[in-house]
Amino acid sequence: MQSKLLFLDTETTGREEQDRIFQVAFSFEGKEKSKLFKPPVPLSVEAMEATHYTNKDVKDKEAFQESALYRELEALLSDPSVVLVAHNAQFDIEMLKREGLEVKRFIDTLKVAQHLDPEAKLGAYRLQYLRYALDLEVKDAPAHDALGDVKVLKALFERLFRKLMQELQDDEVVIKKMEEISRTPTEIKRISFGKYQGKLLVEILEEDRGYLEWLLKQKEQDTKNPHDQNEDWIYTLRRLLR
Repeated sequence: MQSKLLFLDTETTGREEQDRIFQVAFSFEGKEKSKLFKPPVPLSVEAMEATHYTNKDVKDKEAFQESALYRELEALLSDPSVVLVAHNAQFDIEMLKREGLEVKRFIDTLKVAQHLDPEAKLGAYRLQYLRYALDLEVKDAPAHDALGDVKVLKALFERLFRKLMQELQDDEVVIKKMEEISRTPTEIKRISFGKYQGKLLVEILEEDRGYLEWLLKQKEQDTKNPHDQNEDWIYTLRRLLR
């Protein structure tokens, strides 16, 4: 394969505009790395709850931008043959951008999983949900630890890659297809939150069009946060309500 895959996950102080990275893990060409950093803003309570790391755990760590790992990532991401692989990739891309790192090529396993589930049978596409829904064999991978999530990410990618290979029959063609899917707005079929959690959007449209109109306004207004598939939601809801 000509393309080189960089599997990456970040843990952050929160999910707001001011938040930053405090843990990075990645796997590249069979080597895994993971490190904690002292962020310029404190971890939120929500971040500590999710990751089980606290501000005490990072207070004596070096800053991400001053680290050897940062320089290594900078070199990898500047290589045109390297493809970043992440789950809900726009979030990680945005967080890396806040640290001065630009991602040129990427694959979003969340979007690829949605694309390969046109009837929305899976119900949700969160990384840990897919880990168990697809019965992925992953050992020593605690949830919401960056390296643990990278291990699950790799297993998920391999499952999706094999499925596309059955149709496309060429490694590089599959990678290009995954990149194309990742850069294209995805039509969401089923809602995974709120009072209609688990229902198909077409069913909600018949039952409560006003809710979808309200949801569209919320997504259009929330332009600062890259983690909730806002682009995909806006694309989907505009088409549905047209």
